[in-house]
Amino acid sequence: MRKKVGVLVSGRGSNLQALLDACADPAFPAEIVLVISNIPGVFALERAEKAGVATLVIPHKGFPSRDAFDAEMDKALRAAGVDIVCLAGFMRLLSAGFVESWRDRMINIHPALLPSFKGLHTHQRAIEAGVKLHGCTVHLVTPELDDGPILVQAAVPVLATDTEDSLAARVLEQEHQAYPLALRLLAEGRVTVEGNRALIRDA
Repeated sequence: MRKKVGVLVSGRGSNLQALLDACADPAFPAEIVLVISNIPGVFALERAEKAGVATLVIPHKGFPSRDAFDAEMDKALRAAGVDIVCLAGFMRLLSAGFVESWRDRMINIHPALLPSFKGLHTHQRAIEAGVKLHGCTVHLVTPELDDGPILVQAAVPVLATDTEDSLAARVLEQEHQAYPLALRLLAEGRVTVEGNRALIRDA
């Protein structure tokens, strides 16, 4: 049985597209059954509709609290029978209760080699810090921002001529490979969590 996946988005959805492309293969161990956006009209919703995937818009501004918004998303995900939640450019902090209820079943992609450069503007910060390697990380989500056991990382060299945009473009290419790989590992049941480490069977 393919695992059912719900994807949370807020923007253009390039990582969503990478996941949709991977799931289009019937041999892939997961299928996307629902895409939820907190912002109406974003391009990610078009991508999902084009792929024949159900979409739902839940505007966060219509809720009195973060918990109330998260509860509505949780209800929709469970109604769709979702097994795994993927965050793909979802620009909302999630409540601890929501994160706990999906513990070890929710993954996020971050455009840096965690634990370095948590938060925003990762590419510019990497250039300013003078690091020679930069990249992306797919990790299990915990209540702390950009934290949690690491499933997959991919690195690219930082060139002397790099701008924020050129570095971001090279990292994004790696993101589109790393995210489907991480989803595959989780969907195949090959991930065991010990403390803050994710151990991958037959890596």
